[in-house]
Amino acid sequence: MISRYKYHALTWVDMESPTNEEVRQIMEEFDIHPIAADELLGPSLRPKVDQYENFIYLILHFPAIRHSHKSKSQEVDFIIGKQFLITVRYELLDPLHKFSKVFEVNSILDRSDIGDHAGFLFFYMIRKIYSSLGHELSMIGDSLKSVEDRIFNGEEREMVAELSMIHRDLLEFHRALRMHRGVLQSLARSSEDFFGNDFVHYSENIMGEFLKVEEVLQDEREVLSELRTTNDSLLTTKTNEIMKVLTATTFLILPAALIGQLFGMNTKHTPIVGMDNDFWVILAFMSIFGLATLAYFKYKKWI
Repeated sequence: MISRYKYHALTWVDMESPTNEEVRQIMEEFDIHPIAADELLGPSLRPKVDQYENFIYLILHFPAIRHSHKSKSQEVDFIIGKQFLITVRYELLDPLHKFSKVFEVNSILDRSDIGDHAGFLFFYMIRKIYSSLGHELSMIGDSLKSVEDRIFNGEEREMVAELSMIHRDLLEFHRALRMHRGVLQSLARSSEDFFGNDFVHYSENIMGEFLKVEEVLQDEREVLSELRTTNDSLLTTKTNEIMKVLTATTFLILPAALIGQLFGMNTKHTPIVGMDNDFWVILAFMSIFGLATLAYFKYKKWI
């Protein structure tokens, strides 16, 4: 599927899971090199930057936590020319979809201040994507705050699964973004050659947007690590307390059980058995031994 957006001399072509015919059409229209065009037909494993004579070819992967039902990361291929920008994706990318709506409205109302080449259009687009990722991380931060409150409200056991799910989300963020720094640095060098020195500030701004996302991601991972350690410690302490109580209870019952077994032996002459109030006497022995054991445990501070 191909969607087109125009603003003055700039053209943005957005393609979702393009067919061979659609790629060939775009290749002929914008003079795309066959090697780059061939890569548009399917997802790539790694991000990269290639500079051609009339465009820059950029591949980036973004984490998809909330909006993707097909994969854990979403690839976007950018072909950035002087007067055109081509984006190729293989499923819906929510921030790109929202950007298209804003761009379309602003183009109709002629309110955009995009600039005189497609590099500026790419700048606003990638900034929107990174801003969306920052919003996703803030939602994860809110989840961590909620988990923290529940941990200290005694829900340590329930939070084990919750913390694992948040860890999975942050891990997907890390996997998708871990190569962005090097790719953006290469893009900055290519865009300076392609668009001139005036675009250097915008390249630095793009790197700044990424670094903000990276810093927030690192902070959230550290918070998660501390919360998991705290939760494990509290859970271990609570489990140890339960085991201590169960062990103490077992030892408190043991003397009484031993006395009961002794007086329950089928022997010819059993002391006390047969005397008046023999039941109460034996029960008193059990109570005395139980209380003595309890006092010993208290003295040793085992309970």
